[in-house]
Amino acid sequence: MSTSVLVCDDSKLARRQLARSLPDDWDIKVEFAENGIHCIEQIKRLQPEILFLDLNMPEMDGYEVLQAIQDQGLHVLTVVVSGDIQPNAHQRVLELGAIDFIQKPCSAEKLANIIEHHGIKDKAMRERLANKLGEQVDPDVRDIYQELTNVAMGQAGDLLARLLNVFVKLPIPNVNVLEVNELDMALRSIDANASTSGVCQGFIGGGVSGEALLLLNDSSFKEIASLMNYEGELNNKVELELLMDVSNILIGAILSGLSKQLDMRFSQGHPVVLGQHCDVSDLVKANKSRWQRTLAIEISYGIENHNINCDLMLLFTEDSLKTLKYKVAYLLED
Repeated sequence: MSTSVLVCDDSKLARRQLARSLPDDWDIKVEFAENGIHCIEQIKRLQPEILFLDLNMPEMDGYEVLQAIQDQGLHVLTVVVSGDIQPNAHQRVLELGAIDFIQKPCSAEKLANIIEHHGIKDKAMRERLANKLGEQVDPDVRDIYQELTNVAMGQAGDLLARLLNVFVKLPIPNVNVLEVNELDMALRSIDANASTSGVCQGFIGGGVSGEALLLLNDSSFKEIASLMNYEGELNNKVELELLMDVSNILIGAILSGLSKQLDMRFSQGHPVVLGQHCDVSDLVKANKSRWQRTLAIEISYGIENHNINCDLMLLFTEDSLKTLKYKVAYLLED
């Protein structure tokens, strides 16, 4: 059976160019959408498996389409194709549920690499990814989780900003239910080719438990050391100390902020170093036995005018979901 593909772009030329760039050996049926509103209509009518989405469009842009896909519980694997190459644009679309980002103009080779990387031509892989995207948290519940996290991460960002005397860019938290083997996908906003160091710290309290995972891009250490007025030579020991300092601030403040809002007290375990100077995929692979199916809240911090990027992910155990749902239900009461 042919794979249903939808291409959404306000430019007829761009739509046709992308369609012509799709692999010749892929059995597909291609349909088109001329803008974001038309795209949502086409998704509902055609139920495509794959969507290639432009960002800059009239009436409803690509960001709004991604948000509408989440809010309306629509199931489609989305690859963004855009000329907007800002790092924040890339990060934002991933946080909104896109599985990847391709810069325009899109060559057949680039497109083939993305399709191969995500196994999009493999039906079993498509179904697994679609199930992950389809198993979304209820929109009202997600809104509560995001708002709770917004408050908590604001407190954490404030502490980090004061420590480093910088402006911390606060993201939109990404909330999803994930399987263990999908953690690397959830962390895809980190450059797959970058070297990364990570710390994990367990927490428990009031029927809720989990782990906070912090990953820091290795390229960040030099600037963090400079901001903290460290003038000595950077080595693994010093970088580990800096990693621990950042994780203590962010993890501690996030858990403190959440515990106050949820009216429960979290006890924190000792931080565990997951690895230093590793690829994200290797780091997650080496530690996946630590995690299970989980509610994951991802926060990607950045610092204005500095090459400092870190991902903080809260992984709540499946057993914790019942208590969290009860707490959320109480907050939603009139």
